[in-house]
Amino acid sequence: MISLPILWPQDKISAFCDRWSVAELSLFGSVLRDDFHNHSDIDLLIAFSPDADWSLFDHIRMQQELEAILQRKVDLVSKRAIERSQNPIRRHEILSTAQVIYTRGAYAPK
Repeated sequence: MISLPILWPQDKISAFCDRWSVAELSLFGSVLRDDFHNHSDIDLLIAFSPDADWSLFDHIRMQQELEAILQRKVDLVSKRAIERSQNPIRRHEILSTAQVIYTRGAYAPK
């Protein structure tokens, strides 16, 4: 279990994940490092259930909803997009450091 420098509203995050058919939600980036500060955004890696078919507009709504829940700017990144990225350095950095904080049916509270 990791310690976070932010308030993490478990019930709201779980409801968000259920509503949007999220299979897995992970943190990555500065929120997991010592360089996180008051003006840092929160980097989230999101993977959906196979039956989820969201549009770009849905993705924007999800990001806005998470920003409202977390009271901070959010960078919401699709895990599928990262796995398919042509940039091997970025792909490796994100996938090797991401910390899963929600898996469908199991929440990893902080």
